[in-house]
This record gives sequence, C-alpha cells and structure tokens, in this order.
Amino acid sequence: MSDETVQARNIPDRLDSPVRAAIFSWPSLLLLVAVVIFIINSFASPYFLNPWSISDATFNFTEKAIIALAMALLIISGEIDLSVAAIIALCSTMMGLALQFGVDTPGLVAIGLLTGLVCGAFNGGLVAGLGLPSIVVTIGTMSFFRGLSFIVLGDQAFKGYPQSFAFFGQGYVWWVVSFEFTLFLVLAVIFYIVLHRTSFGRRVYAIGNNPVAARFSGVRVQRIKFILFCLTGLMSGVAAILLTSRLASTRPSIAFGWELEVVTMVVLGGVAILGGAGSIPGVVLAAIIMGLVTFGLGLLNVPGIVMSIFIGALLIGVIALPVLLGRLRTRLSKN
Repeated sequence: MSDETVQARNIPDRLDSPVRAAIFSWPSLLLLVAVVIFIINSFASPYFLNPWSISDATFNFTEKAIIALAMALLIISGEIDLSVAAIIALCSTMMGLALQFGVDTPGLVAIGLLTGLVCGAFNGGLVAGLGLPSIVVTIGTMSFFRGLSFIVLGDQAFKGYPQSFAFFGQGYVWWVVSFEFTLFLVLAVIFYIVLHRTSFGRRVYAIGNNPVAARFSGVRVQRIKFILFCLTGLMSGVAAILLTSRLASTRPSIAFGWELEVVTMVVLGGVAILGGAGSIPGVVLAAIIMGLVTFGLGLLNVPGIVMSIFIGALLIGVIALPVLLGRLRTRLSKN
C-alpha cells in the first residue's frame, strides 16, 4: 500500500460532515440570531431580564407557534392554509355561544377543538377531495369562517368565562413557566417525532418533493393531505382555547392577521414555501425569535404598525433570500 493511499484515507471528510452540517445548518444560525436578539433586548430595556418579563414574552408567540407546528407539515407537503386565524375566530365564537347556554369548561374545550377539526376537515375535503388549489380554497374559507363570526357576534363580545377556563391562557405550571409555553414544548416534541422519526413524516416529505412519484410509490397522497389539514384546524382550535382564555372574551376580530405571522414563522424556520424541506427545530427557533423581537419592540413602545411592516418585510426577505443566493451561486460557478 503506497503512502499516498494511506494519506488519502486519513482525510476525515465523512466523519466531520455530520458535525459541520449541524454547525452550519439553518437551525444553528437561528439559534445564534436568537441569542443575539436576547442580548440586544437585555441592553435595550432594563425590564427585559426580569423573569416575569421573559415569561410574558412567551405569550407573544406560543399560540401562533402551536399552529405553526402543524402548518410546517402542511407546507412541507406542498399545501398551505391561510384560514387559520379565521378558524380561531370561529372556534372562539362557538365557545362563547355555548357559554351563553351554560356550558362549563370541559364542554367549552371540546367545542373549541371540534370546531377547529371540522374547519380543517372542510378545507381538506375541498383540497384533497376535489383537487382545488389550497391557497384559493383557504383564502375563501378565511372570509367564510370570519364572516360567520361577525354574523353571530356583530359588534358584541362574549364574556364571563368560568374561572377554571382561565387557567389555559393565564395559568402557570411552575413559577414563571406558563401552561401555554409548556403545552407548546410538549407539542413541539410530538411534532418532531412525527415528522422526523416516523414513516408518516417521510411520506410528508415525499409528497412535498414529488406528489406524482409518491403516489406511484404507494403513498396515499390525498389522504395524508386531508389529515394534515385536519391537524392544522385542530391546532387552530387549541390556539383559540388558549387565546380566548387569556383574553377572557370573544370578539369576531380576534387573532386578525395571524395567518401572516404563522406563515412567517414557518418560512423563517427553514421550511421551503414550495414544499419538500424543513424541520420542526427550525420552526421552534423561528417562533422564539419572532416572540423576542415583537416583545422587545413592545418594551420600546414601538407602534404595532411598525411590527406589521417588520413581519411583512421579514417574510419577503426570507422567501427571496434562497432565490438570490441560488442565482449568485450559479453566476459564480459559471465564472
């Protein structure tokens, strides 16, 4: 055996590649960004490092992030649901309506979850069953669901939720750790296992990469898409319970505009908007980043419209960045 052969085998490219891939991955970059934003916020406001302030910061994103977990799977499969905020409004309205008839906390929770599931199944039936484009369907149902809430409530609001119901959005599991944040972490672990450690998750990736090939490989594409829409609706129902509990009231304008923030979380988390790629850790970190940014801006008394501009610009930037980098890489390779 020659010296050259021995030297070639000592190059540890394959051994180092998983480590280098983890270090230079998108979630690692997001983690670095989250640390930087945390440090900036600590200098920007003397109140930020208070444990209760940090706990309050989690309320800025947990409800949206719970929906983003399910939305991530849906977008990876090549679909999207823009009606999630309207589903929250309808779920909250149905819970408020049930409250007027004396339904207690267990019944309110069941109604919120069931309404979200039905709305998700309705979207899934139109997309997976009839083959309609998801973006068109969910834009339509976004107006439909929100419109139903306005018909029931008008300019009124449902109030007077029982004290036991308040725990979901205002309660704490331990010290400053809220029930909302704990539930988000538990769901994040469940979604991580489903997407990254099960055959169902592999099928979701396969559908997003090439639905035709997945279908010929025996994957029940339409059934899985229907399940994902139902799951997104169900998580919207969970978010509706938490938000309604936290606000202790129901209005038809509740969660208005949240669909933009949810999609931004998912795309910022590294999920390809056209499907086929993405991870749950990335979405979790993106949700934390957006929560830290909005909470930090709130401590500085930045107007809400500025936050909306920031979120819109962030969404455009995250979608455009891979395209620009791809074109730059192509030009450099040609040169």
